[in-house]
Amino acid sequence: MVDTPSPQNSSSAGLRVAVTGASGNVGTRVVNALGADPRIDTIVGLSRRAPDTAPPKTTWVTTDLGRAESESRLTAAFRGVDAVIHLAWLIQPSRDPHTTWAANVLGSERVLRAVAAARVPQLVYASSVAAYSAGPTSGQDPPVSESWPTHGRPTAPYSREKAYVERLLDGFDARHPEIRVARMRPSFIFQRAAAMEQRRLFAGPLLPNRLVRRGVVPVVPDIPGLRFQAVHADDVADAFVRAVHAGARGAFNLAGEGTVRARELALLLDARTIPVPVRPARAALGLAWLLRLVPTDPELFSALLRLPLMSSARAARELGWHPQFSGAEAVGELLEGLGEGAGGTTPPLLPRAPGGRWGEFATGVGKRP
Repeated sequence: MVDTPSPQNSSSAGLRVAVTGASGNVGTRVVNALGADPRIDTIVGLSRRAPDTAPPKTTWVTTDLGRAESESRLTAAFRGVDAVIHLAWLIQPSRDPHTTWAANVLGSERVLRAVAAARVPQLVYASSVAAYSAGPTSGQDPPVSESWPTHGRPTAPYSREKAYVERLLDGFDARHPEIRVARMRPSFIFQRAAAMEQRRLFAGPLLPNRLVRRGVVPVVPDIPGLRFQAVHADDVADAFVRAVHAGARGAFNLAGEGTVRARELALLLDARTIPVPVRPARAALGLAWLLRLVPTDPELFSALLRLPLMSSARAARELGWHPQFSGAEAVGELLEGLGEGAGGTTPPLLPRAPGGRWGEFATGVGKRP
């Protein structure tokens, strides 16, 4: 592992790209997609914990965006690169919003300052559907374009932080018109290799893997208003690489085909649906949160019920992006991975985190990373 690689010779024909959050769910797929692209010469992968091995063309740089000293390391790592893909985001500890704010918002500010200081010509940032304000109330649920307001849900830390970084980017765009900034807004991102990480982040230690199997789960709760879009991590990676090559500016929605509702989940699990009112469902999640049985803040559930559906027409039109997986297929791969206890090889994606499930309880189930 080399901490700070030297800048690539400017005469090189290939592009040099830096990726923050390179060892995570999306980051691993972005790094693999860049490595397989003959137009990419060098990849600088930044993460809090460097993996034991490096993919082709990749050099790891370790840094924690939540710490002030990371800014100088970011600036050094960004010098000479053609594009920065900013993916790094801390979802846990959900019970400590000061820590997530420091990593996500203040960390993104450091990335922006480093991009400007290193004179990087392009920034591609991973925003989220969660940055959007509540969806249309017409009852027809029409998909929204990138012009829909991005004020998030103030009471949900993840949504609030994603919306705040959108405001940071507004100011950055105004101050640095010479830098091309693309904001990618994906729906929920799934892949098999991230199954156990997402179980740790959202479901907690009490969900048995063996229960999440086809034919084992008898019923799926059908909660009014609960529907979402999903997208496969490989399709998201493809969109980011396309944005780099296109020199894209502005916002791009990314969602797989179709909308996932209770009936789609029931089909995937060979189960039947059962109606469950919103209030009891939220109350049950709230109680589990208070008892430290789950790491998911009930405000995130409330935000999910109000998220808009998105149109990905702009990504198709300007980037030539067409997802290879439907939303249901992406969810199906996650469910298969959960049932098998699947994971990846980088520290965030390991099938078993240090300490196992007892370690999750020991850290307060969302209290500490």
